Amino acid sequence: MTKYIIKAMHALAAILLMVGIQSCSDSFFDLEPDDEVTGDKVYKTETDFELAVNAAYSKLQTQMNYYIEMCEYRSDNMTLKAPTAGTQDRYDIDTFNEKSANGILDALWENFYNGVYRCNKILDKIDDAEFDSSKKQQFKGEALFVRALTMFNMYRAWGPVPFPRRVLSVNDALKLGRPSEDEMYSYLAGDLEEIVNNTMLPASYGSADIGRATSGAAKALLAKVYLTFGRHQNAVNILSGMIGTYDLLPSIADVFDVNNKMNREIIFAVRYNKTVVGEGHGAWYSITNATDDNNRTTTLSHLYDGTNDDRAGLLEYVKVPGVNTYLMRKFYDTRDESTKQYGADNILLRYSDVVLMYAEALNEVNYEGTADSKALAALNMVHTRAGLNPIDIADVPSQESFRKTVMLERQKEFPYEGHRWFDSIRLGGAIEAAAADGKEIQQYQFLYPIPESELERINDKTLMWQNPGY
Repeated sequence: MTKYIIKAMHALAAILLMVGIQSCSDSFFDLEPDDEVTGDKVYKTETDFELAVNAAYSKLQTQMNYYIEMCEYRSDNMTLKAPTAGTQDRYDIDTFNEKSANGILDALWENFYNGVYRCNKILDKIDDAEFDSSKKQQFKGEALFVRALTMFNMYRAWGPVPFPRRVLSVNDALKLGRPSEDEMYSYLAGDLEEIVNNTMLPASYGSADIGRATSGAAKALLAKVYLTFGRHQNAVNILSGMIGTYDLLPSIADVFDVNNKMNREIIFAVRYNKTVVGEGHGAWYSITNATDDNNRTTTLSHLYDGTNDDRAGLLEYVKVPGVNTYLMRKFYDTRDESTKQYGADNILLRYSDVVLMYAEALNEVNYEGTADSKALAALNMVHTRAGLNPIDIADVPSQESFRKTVMLERQKEFPYEGHRWFDSIRLGGAIEAAAADGKEIQQYQFLYPIPESELERINDKTLMWQNPGY
C-alpha cells in the first residue's frame, strides 16, 4: 500500500490543506503501489472514492500509540519505573505529570485531525459523483464511521474538541471552537445513528473486502458512545439487537490467532498485512529477553492470581523464531523475513465487548437482584467462557457491586486492548485503581491537556481553552 504523506503545517489547520491517497488492487487489504493522483480530479469515479476510503482506513493503522500510550500506560495495567532518553513523554503520561507540550499528545492530535480531513473530503464530494448508489451509500457510511471513531477517541482523551463537519479553509478552521458536551454527543451519535438508521453499511462483505466497517461495527461503536455519555437505555436498545448476531469463540486464544483473523467474534479491527511493505507493524509490547521488565503494574501482574482463568495465558511471552524478540500470545506472530514486519490486527470491537456493555447498560438502567437477571446472564457469558464458574447473584447484591464486577471482568477480558483507562472512568473506578497502583490523581486528570501548540495557534480562549487543572 502506497501512502502519500501529508506534510502538515500544524494540527488542526494543516489537515485542511491536502490529503494523501493510497491505492489498491483487487483486495481491500492486498494493496499495491499505483501512480499518484491529487486534487479534485480524484473525486469522480467509484474507484476514486474507494481509494479515498482506503486512505481513511490507512490512517487508523498509524494510531496504535493512542491505545498504548494514552490508554494502557494511563491505566493501572502498565507503568514505567523510570524514564529513559526516549520515554520521558510516556513516563509523564503514566505518572499523571504530562504537560500541554507533551510530544505524544501533540502528534496524536495532529494525526487524528488528518484522519478527519480524509473522511470529510469524501463526504464533501461523494454526493456529486455519479456511480452506483448502493456503493456510494457504503463509502459514505464508511467515512462517517471512521470519522466518528476518530472523534470519539479524541473526545474521550480531551473532552469536546473542534469537530469539523466538512473541509474548511485554514481561516475557517482556526475559527472552529470547542463544542458543548451536548453538541459533541449530537455529532458523534448523529453520525452513527445515520449509518444505522439508513442501513448504510452491510452486515458483512465478500472475502476481498473483509475488514471494512459493517453495520455491526457502527452499532457497537454507537453503544459505546451511548454508555460514555450516560444514555444507558439507548445502549440497551441497540445492544439487545446484537446479542446472538456474533459468537464468543469457545477458546479465547482462537480470537487472537493470526491464522484466524476477522473471526466470528471480531466486529471491527484495524487490519495489517506483514507481507506488504508499510502495511505491517513493529513488535507491539515486545521484550528482548524472557526476564525483561514487561512494564506491567502489580495489579495486572496479579490480576488472575488464584484462578484458572484461560485469559491469563494470553499474557505469557513467547520467543519469536529467528529474532531476539518475545511477544505476548495475544499479539503473537512470526516476523516476515522480507519486510521485517508483523501482522497481528489491532482489534477494537469484539463481541465480548458488546456482551459486557449489554450487562453494564442493563445494570445501570435497573439492577435486578434475581438469579434470572439478564445482566448477570450476559456477564456470565464472558466470565464462563474463560473457564470459570458462573458468578452467583449473591456475589453481586447491589447495583454498585455489579458495576464493580463488570469493571473487573472487563479488565480481565481486555488487557492491552486499549479499554481499561476509559472503562475505569466510565464505571467510576479510575481514582481507586490509580491509588492501588500507588498514584494519587484528581478528577480533572480524567482528561488530557489540550496541546499548547493548538492553544497558541488559535489564540482565542473563547474558542479554544485549556482543560481545567492544566
